Amino acid sequence: MLKQNHILTLLCALWLSSLATAPSASALTLDVYDGFETSTLSNKLWSTDRFEPGAVEMQTNIVRAGRSATKITVHSHDKFEAGINGDKDSERAELLETKKLVSKENVIYEYSFSEFIPADFPIVPTRLVLAQWKQYCPSGGHCSDDSPVLKMRYASGQLKIVHQTTPEGTTLFETTEDMRGHWTDFKFQIRFTAGTNGFIKAWLNGKQVVDYKGVNAYPESEATGYPSPSYFYFKMGLYRDLMSEPMTIYIDEYRKRQLPEPGN
Repeated sequence: MLKQNHILTLLCALWLSSLATAPSASALTLDVYDGFETSTLSNKLWSTDRFEPGAVEMQTNIVRAGRSATKITVHSHDKFEAGINGDKDSERAELLETKKLVSKENVIYEYSFSEFIPADFPIVPTRLVLAQWKQYCPSGGHCSDDSPVLKMRYASGQLKIVHQTTPEGTTLFETTEDMRGHWTDFKFQIRFTAGTNGFIKAWLNGKQVVDYKGVNAYPESEATGYPSPSYFYFKMGLYRDLMSEPMTIYIDEYRKRQLPEPGN
């Protein structure tokens, strides 16, 4: 058991070493913004390993603010990922935040972004995730196939915000309001923790729709594979089960910032 603990610690340390350039929470408050106004995607904010070349492009026809926004398209078998443990195969075109921006456990963060779903976007029952927060699992860990701790799902014309730290997820909010043909503004305030002081708050076009308090991370132990403390990373775009028809969305006005503790 000691040997297994040592291996897990080493794996975690290797990954966390890549965060060495990121300032600690006590040294500097995180506050980053991307209006997607540059000709190419910012490599300081976004990793390119969750989409195929050409899947993400800057354009000026559909924007939330400023002069441009990013257009994301997923095609059949683009960035294909084979299912494991009986899960379905999947495909994706997602913006993944860089490692220096990952969230730390027991720290409060605010995420905001706007998404435009075209009027002709296919209404199908295929599983589709528009945004998700994943708890970091060391490479090769058996927790790697766990569902996101928080996700926005869109299928059959229904938007859901789902929290999951057990085999069955909990729907925190759902709506069948047509999301197509207009911009939708999202804002989340989150403290991720395996303790009871966690919370998730969410706003849709300025109206609060989620106010969850309690555990919002998977347990951290040798049995689960998650290190303590844990880290959490964010992705947004298109992640779905296999489908022949392409999908396109637009994203603009992304911001992530660390918030002070209440009373500070």
